[in-house]
Amino acid sequence: MPRYNTPFEIHVHGQVALRADVGFDALQDALRPLWKYAGARNLTDAAASAYEDEPGIVLVPEDHLLQMCWTVAGDDDFRQVLDEVCMNLNEVAMTGAAIEVTFYDTDFDDEDGPPPEGESRDDFVMLFVGPNPAAIMQVQRDLLVQDVVTMMERHFDGAELGGVVAEVDKLFAQRFDALVSSLEIGKPPRGSGGGFGSGHGGGRKPRHLH
Repeated sequence: MPRYNTPFEIHVHGQVALRADVGFDALQDALRPLWKYAGARNLTDAAASAYEDEPGIVLVPEDHLLQMCWTVAGDDDFRQVLDEVCMNLNEVAMTGAAIEVTFYDTDFDDEDGPPPEGESRDDFVMLFVGPNPAAIMQVQRDLLVQDVVTMMERHFDGAELGGVVAEVDKLFAQRFDALVSSLEIGKPPRGSGGGFGSGHGGGRKPRHLH
């Protein structure tokens, strides 16, 4: 059923490479928490975004790719939906992938009147999915290296940053070793989605432009 007077517009953005044997039915089942939350009867009914200029939820069969640029009205309970979706996508993903989720405070979206007092409740969460922890850590590592290098290239030549990248790799290697050593013998690790880097206030994150 439609949601009215919701405190947030929630934007989900990212793409996930799927296993070759994953078809529409399997993807629809994996994304069931999303389309159920939107009040739809199936993925097809929920695939369109709240904004016409956003592609929505798209399966590209020839590339075995799930693309998401989709906005839905919702509340903080959407975070639980994200946990379920990440666990489901772990089962169909071919490689690690990052998914950006932005919560826009609708009280600050009224262009006809003055903004309300106080800070907006905007929030941003980065989630990761993948077939196993190694795949998830790889995409986390790649994004972190990209961010660090981009920031430090303002002050240093890229060729000077090899040591910094090596230290990042060392940290992720230590994390992975600790994870493996904590697992029980005979139980191979599975991927797990999770959010980090969330924050409130500090200016609004612009919507994705296409």
